[in-house]
Amino acid sequence: MTATTTAPPSSTLPRHPRAAGRLARGAFWVMTRQVTVVSAGVDVALLLLFLAFGSPLLAWINLASIALYGAAYWMLGRRWNTPALLLIWIEVLGHAALGSMLVGWDSGFHYYLLMFIPAIVVSGSRRAILSLLGVLFLFYTGLHAASRAAGVLEPLSPAGLMAVHTFNVAVVFAMASYTARFYYLTVRRAERKLVELATTDSLTRLCNRRHLLALAGPALAQARRQGRPSTVVIADIDHFKQINDRHGHEAGDLVLAHIGGLLAGLCRPQDMVARWGGEEFLVLLPETDLAAGTALAERIRLAVAASPTLHGNERLAPTLSLGVAALGPQEPLNAAIARADRVLYQSKAQGRDRTSVAG
Repeated sequence: MTATTTAPPSSTLPRHPRAAGRLARGAFWVMTRQVTVVSAGVDVALLLLFLAFGSPLLAWINLASIALYGAAYWMLGRRWNTPALLLIWIEVLGHAALGSMLVGWDSGFHYYLLMFIPAIVVSGSRRAILSLLGVLFLFYTGLHAASRAAGVLEPLSPAGLMAVHTFNVAVVFAMASYTARFYYLTVRRAERKLVELATTDSLTRLCNRRHLLALAGPALAQARRQGRPSTVVIADIDHFKQINDRHGHEAGDLVLAHIGGLLAGLCRPQDMVARWGGEEFLVLLPETDLAAGTALAERIRLAVAASPTLHGNERLAPTLSLGVAALGPQEPLNAAIARADRVLYQSKAQGRDRTSVAG
């Protein structure tokens, strides 16, 4: 009877991008299904415990709970999520009420109700949260009053009562720790996903423009402090519009992803490679002089020319035009990029599939 889940925390998840929300919601339902298995296992243990202390009625209650969790597990597997959650809530509320009334308040079955609190707080609107918390509070206090007034209807021996109480406290501690850890890891995964989507081009898996500019400042500052040169390479896919027009945008996407992978493989870990926009790529090479930067640009050009992309039965063989510029001692990065861009267009004007170097 340990499952105390509610709807996934849609109001607390990042709304943009949607992928982070899908990640958290999917993880929530996976956790809920796992909790039904754990809860059924707890009820099996309680069933055996009550049989050992000579309380078959209480054992039968746990047998019914096992059946309810089996039904909820089956529903969750078919994505009947709302009925499954309703079944879980009915089981926990009913089991807590029956356990407290039959065995007594000191048995600790009421502790399971408190596990609803964090599940309620992270779900729904503020009005729904307050309403559910109010209902839970009234149920809890009402159950306490009813249990005290009725007395113990199905008493256990002192040893049995202590065993049941200790067992229930241990289970609540374990489940509370598990759910807290789950929500913490879910938030961390969502944060990592958001960071990835904010800094990475989804098609090529390279840095996006903003992230490269953010990384460039510290790297260039360190190179300048050490008196070492830095170089920028900008590359543009030749006749990319014709690839899209003749073969479709899916083919264009394949070409972009393929070239992005080649660039990442040819560069060093300290180099920064980004999809600069459209069919353009930019490579920032800290602590690299103009000659080494030009040599890398040529390796990139030759690797792309020698590595066609397959689109169905079609063989696409794009080429690159590149421009290379070394940063001056105090030159801003955008000025060096502008110089590399100008010589890139010289490569285009001179027939494409070549590398030009800014003087």
